[in-house]
Amino acid sequence: MRIDIITSVPELLTSPLNESILRRAQDKGLVEIVVHNLHDYAHDRRRTTDDYPFGGEAGMVMKCEPVFELTDKLRAERDYDEIIYTSPDGRRYDQHEANRLSTLRNLIILCGHYKGIDHRIREHLITRELSIGDYVLTGGELAACVIADSVVRILPGAIGDEASALTDCFQDDLLAPPVYTRPAEFRGWRVPDVLLSGNFAEIDRWHDQQALERTRRLRPDLLERG
Repeated sequence: MRIDIITSVPELLTSPLNESILRRAQDKGLVEIVVHNLHDYAHDRRRTTDDYPFGGEAGMVMKCEPVFELTDKLRAERDYDEIIYTSPDGRRYDQHEANRLSTLRNLIILCGHYKGIDHRIREHLITRELSIGDYVLTGGELAACVIADSVVRILPGAIGDEASALTDCFQDDLLAPPVYTRPAEFRGWRVPDVLLSGNFAEIDRWHDQQALERTRRLRPDLLERG
């Protein structure tokens, strides 16, 4: 898999994309993540990537020319399955979308910034708009990191115990059940006996019951969605 991330602030992506699971997945050759500095595709003296909006609104708008020049170059080199724009008014990102994206081969993620991007980019280039929540960030770089991390970690071989990713929250529209580790008793608080029983059928039933109960209590909207 290859993920190209387009940003006007590449420094924001350096650490998140080069640590932990994302770093190991790249070292294993499971994914190639390439960050592109949009300023490199602006040709005026100040390498300008934004300008004032028509109509007199406040804020600045990302320009068409650098974005199209860079994406034209990338698309001439390979086919892309999705060109994603990170935007607060995009489709709400969730685990199902992460699963879908993980099956694709090449992705471009355009990080929004300033007031937004010239609408012609959205009309004629973007294939998918994604939002990580109903709030506004300074830029889309953090959202791009969220998308990349959530997609890469479920690629086969990205984490040591692949079954772990399959039991994460939201994979089946349920929250994960509680988890415990040693010691079995701490400050008088004991791990549920069923988890110490060795009866894996009972443990599986307990996990299912707890996942359902926690989802009803904490995220009933997930059950309504199903």
